[in-house]
Amino acid sequence: METNNIFNENWKVLLKFLPQGWMVKARETGAFQRSRNIKSVKYLLRILLIHLAEGCSLRETVALASASKLCNISDVGLLKRLKASSDWFRWMSLELVKITGLEIAPPKWLNNYVVKSVDGSIITEPGKTGGQWRLHYNINLYNLQCDQFLITNIRKGESFKNFVVAKGDLLIGDRAYGRLSGFKHVVDQGGHFIARLKKGAFSFRIDGEDIDVIDKVKHLEYGQICDLEAEGYTQGGLLQDIRLCVLRKSELETEKSVRIAKRKASRSQQKLNPDILEYCKYFIIGTSLKGDITAKQVLELYRYRWQVEIAFKRLKSILGLGYLPKKDPESCTAWLHGKMFVALLSQRIVEEGRKFSPWGYSI
Repeated sequence: METNNIFNENWKVLLKFLPQGWMVKARETGAFQRSRNIKSVKYLLRILLIHLAEGCSLRETVALASASKLCNISDVGLLKRLKASSDWFRWMSLELVKITGLEIAPPKWLNNYVVKSVDGSIITEPGKTGGQWRLHYNINLYNLQCDQFLITNIRKGESFKNFVVAKGDLLIGDRAYGRLSGFKHVVDQGGHFIARLKKGAFSFRIDGEDIDVIDKVKHLEYGQICDLEAEGYTQGGLLQDIRLCVLRKSELETEKSVRIAKRKASRSQQKLNPDILEYCKYFIIGTSLKGDITAKQVLELYRYRWQVEIAFKRLKSILGLGYLPKKDPESCTAWLHGKMFVALLSQRIVEEGRKFSPWGYSI
């Protein structure tokens, strides 16, 4: 009985972090239409969080819900509830983003673009014999709508080529997406890209002459930005015009990058190339956006993408993505929206915890 009281108390505290109007919105979006099997909106959220936050399968979730006397529902019935909750979770995620103070309306200079953040993650199915899959997903950066997702075997790497690109799309990715073939795929379909560049992925030249990017930016001091127009090329014959936006890192961030590089070299038992240590001093972005958008704006957009994406990355690294209902596109989209909500809710709780109060939470 005492344990149940603790759980109920923790649940009441958790509810304080939810956005205003969340229960009304559940009915408006169709997530909760009637109380058959599930008594209320609060019960619905609690059951779905067992599935989304704990990483339980649908069958495990309904078994736990029954044992806890929350409800009696089949796994098929719960899956229907999850699908119906997709827009509800997305709305709550947007409200949580507002609470954190991030701007959710795109600035005017992005009026001609649909900004999308792309990423990938490895999914491990439950059980000793569970296989591994790679989830590639594409989320609108400003309305958190899951636009596309693709589930492949583990051997298919992260690339812009995994996504359908429409004219006006602006895809943003981390270093895994900083490859020339992916850039060309986006541009050939009328889109644009922003991606962090990985050393050695391909070569650069300006006016037909090969260049070393680091030589071009060595004059930069902390906080200064360099804007270069270059052509990227590979030995295989791929060519793509690339604008380089380069920023000198702070000493602290440089030290972090150096530690990571040394750790990678140690794990692979390789000698660390001095050029890599020099590369660690700079943050290098490649983009197809033209000069009417400043290099500072490009870097700020990447920073904003990272602030939103970090919540999902925390979920992947700490909580684990858990069970993926991968056979059904509709449920997979709802699952992604639910996972984003859990990530942003976790972030808000952590941030609130930093504002220490003697009773443990804000009033």
